Amino acid sequence: MIERRQHKRLQLDVSIRLDPLDENGMNTSRYEHVDVTDISRSGLGFKSAKKLDKNLYYDTKIQIWTKEIVDAVIELIWEETLENGIYKYGAVFIGMSDTDAVKIDVYQIFNEK
Repeated sequence: MIERRQHKRLQLDVSIRLDPLDENGMNTSRYEHVDVTDISRSGLGFKSAKKLDKNLYYDTKIQIWTKEIVDAVIELIWEETLENGIYKYGAVFIGMSDTDAVKIDVYQIFNEK
């Protein structure tokens, strides 16, 4: 697989809810549950049992290794269908506070040692 990310991927095994945003950027409360496989400062990878709409933005809260919650808005940028009917997605963060991004950076620094 070709590395598409600007930042190093870190393994993360958590389940999160994605909430599609409507055309006004408001939550729709039509949650989808997905399983995160990895995360970086610029985005995340995850698996879903349901095909997701790539034309929407999704609001989410991700519990990272320190048990802190990172709030983010993501955009799906690629999709792969796995043989078992599961979909794998790659997404970029399009909305995340600098404070939350630094939490990911700090964890990466400590795990490179």
